[in-house]
Amino acid sequence: MMELTLADPKGLVRESYRIDGITPAECRSIFVDWALSLAVGAEVGQAATLLLSHYGQEAPDHPMTKVLGEALAAPATPVRRGGRAARQGY
Repeated sequence: MMELTLADPKGLVRESYRIDGITPAECRSIFVDWALSLAVGAEVGQAATLLLSHYGQEAPDHPMTKVLGEALAAPATPVRRGGRAARQGY
């Protein structure tokens, strides 16, 4: 199990929850900085889950809670666009 200090080594996520009036765009920017600050080999999903369970329960409507939740969601299945098959109606 990952420790909170390893999941947020610079305290970026912790501080984002303390900023009044922070916007979703600012939270996404902080998220990228946070992800880049993780130790080599650390799992982003595991760290995000830990942070979400620690901070998200107290602030379910905070934009960072939404950003962390989106990070854990499975990516959408890509849909092929264009190409010969699309032009031929297959």
